[in-house]
Amino acid sequence: MPEITPFHVAVPDAELDDLRDRLRRTRWPEPLAGAGWDYGTDAAYLRDLCAYWADGYDWRKAEAELAAFPHFGMEATCSVGTETVRFLHVRSPHADALPVVITHGWPGSVYEFHRIIGPLTDPTAHGGDARDAFHVVCPSICGYGFSGPNRNVGFAAPTMGEVNAAIMAALGYDRYGAQGGDWGSLATIGVARADAEHCVGIHLNMVTPTPGPDQRDDLTDFERSALERAAWYERDESGYNRIQSTRPQTLGFGLTDSPVGLAAWITEKFRTWTDCDGDIESVVSRDELLTNISIYWFTNTIASSVRLYRELRHVDRSWVPRPENPITVPTGAAMFPKELFRSSRRWMERAYNVTYWEEFDRGGHFAALERPDDLVRSMRDFFRPLR
Repeated sequence: MPEITPFHVAVPDAELDDLRDRLRRTRWPEPLAGAGWDYGTDAAYLRDLCAYWADGYDWRKAEAELAAFPHFGMEATCSVGTETVRFLHVRSPHADALPVVITHGWPGSVYEFHRIIGPLTDPTAHGGDARDAFHVVCPSICGYGFSGPNRNVGFAAPTMGEVNAAIMAALGYDRYGAQGGDWGSLATIGVARADAEHCVGIHLNMVTPTPGPDQRDDLTDFERSALERAAWYERDESGYNRIQSTRPQTLGFGLTDSPVGLAAWITEKFRTWTDCDGDIESVVSRDELLTNISIYWFTNTIASSVRLYRELRHVDRSWVPRPENPITVPTGAAMFPKELFRSSRRWMERAYNVTYWEEFDRGGHFAALERPDDLVRSMRDFFRPLR
């Protein structure tokens, strides 16, 4: 087994000073009168956000909040080589808790889970039942945040599952669950592929199955809305995906050098992908938004993070769940209305062993930040019979 070593988040003062200096010396583009958010990130909002980032935001406070969770690192051997992976590992005070590995996506980080780790690990301290306790493991995806930059060409969605399974094995967990959304959804599917022997079930808050040939003529209202959402994404929202999956390195130069450019690229996604009615800070606070952005900045991982999109285009697709090659472990789904991609239970059942399904009336892509109580309850309900 690889050696697991403690890891400490500690950004040098010089890097904080450099960030503030860059923010204060920004050359701003001329705003387009009346454009608002229609052409991308709103100029007035971004100026205000970055002024606060330079002179009001307290990274040391965020660093202390992150440090409250135990961090560890190891060298994980996977099909493309060896990658450094760092992760939160928060054990429950309840000895018979079920281990679960929870994976973030882009443009998120392990910080997404700061609202749910407490209720998951110590339910009795949050109005829950000790029988629903989890030991929680939250990896930074290789190439993201504290795990990056990554080393190997070819690191893609199936490999994320291999790394997560390797973490759980190194921690001595021979029976565990997995959860995720966005890339975390694919990483969780990857766990089910790589380690079905030890993974008792997977819980997803983003799923992508589409209707089979015989399921297109009798669509429900929910299914029609899911297809409309997918059409909106392809028409109006997929530009970032196209550049990140074709020329990520070119994009990376600008986002790596300019904190304002990085903030604009990520902030737009938080506004568009959350269920916020146009007001980001109604569901994700300004400090939470900037902590997530700051993790990308201080770890210099935005370029390596977006490469994952290109790798997915070139990976062997045999891992994708299909009726002829389904996911066999019990699978649960939590459907939030403003998620980028949604499916219906009958579509999903073509390629998954669906044992739990729930549709919510609020929430979007960043469920752990937006609707932490809903996500925690959904995870408890799904995993309860699998314990």
